[in-house]
Amino acid sequence: MLNSIHIRTLNMVLTTGSFAKAGSMLGYSASAVSQQISALESSTGLTLFERAARSVRPTRAAIVLGERCAGVLDQLTALEQEAQALAAGDRGVVRVGSYPAAQATLIPWALARLAQWHPDAQVDLEEGESSDLMPLVLSSALDLALVYVYDLMSAEWPAGITAVELMQERLFVLVPPANPFVTADRVRLGDLAEQRWITGHEGSAKAALLTRLCADAGFSPRVAFRSNNHDAVQEMVRAGLGVALVPDLALAGPSRETARALDGMPCARRVFVVRRTSNTNALLRSFEAALGRAAADRRKRQRPTVQVR
Repeated sequence: MLNSIHIRTLNMVLTTGSFAKAGSMLGYSASAVSQQISALESSTGLTLFERAARSVRPTRAAIVLGERCAGVLDQLTALEQEAQALAAGDRGVVRVGSYPAAQATLIPWALARLAQWHPDAQVDLEEGESSDLMPLVLSSALDLALVYVYDLMSAEWPAGITAVELMQERLFVLVPPANPFVTADRVRLGDLAEQRWITGHEGSAKAALLTRLCADAGFSPRVAFRSNNHDAVQEMVRAGLGVALVPDLALAGPSRETARALDGMPCARRVFVVRRTSNTNALLRSFEAALGRAAADRRKRQRPTVQVR
């Protein structure tokens, strides 16, 4: 296989017409240039220069190789630039997973920020519940995922996973517009013992949380409907079918007007960025920083201001 350094040296000797001048341009001694040309002649089996006491003259073989050098060196330069861009995180692909509420609120602003920092970067998105996303991170199908954990439930991360807490979501009780509790600023969970509840499917983290919180408040919730879709839950509440616990990021549109804080609420939903510790994708650090900015803007209740190229 031809040595790319020898090819560059050949091209420079042909350009300058001299081993000494080529060496000066490349940062080598004339002797080093001569050794490289000799090595290239040995590897190709060709005589590339006729050497005289004070001059060198290219052979026809050197001229033919030289005609191909420019294209090869352009490709090598492009390859080097591509490698540098990948190492710096300026190009490449990052595969990101997120649970639906964060996908609709945090992810768009993080994407805008990343597009500003690295216009040539590509992001592939996957949406799913936390329990579905973690195996995809472990299997390398995803580089990074946004997942949540209710802080009354312990989080145990698999070996090889790095998890960084991004933010905490407060939980609210969502009541129908005609419900008497809609006029209260805050509501105690125990006061809702007689209400009909809308929560997640059996076995979901949402359903388990509601059962535990209500038990701590001294009652068992009367579950009327179940759905893991926050939009569906909010519409059911608006239709007067019951009340529901909803995290901050999932609240949207008119639902915010009937969302009430819970007095003495002992629980929040913690949002984590998880990735494989051994993942070397250079875009990860930038995307994590973009998520941090999006979360900070959210916490300040300010609309993020990003100008995307």
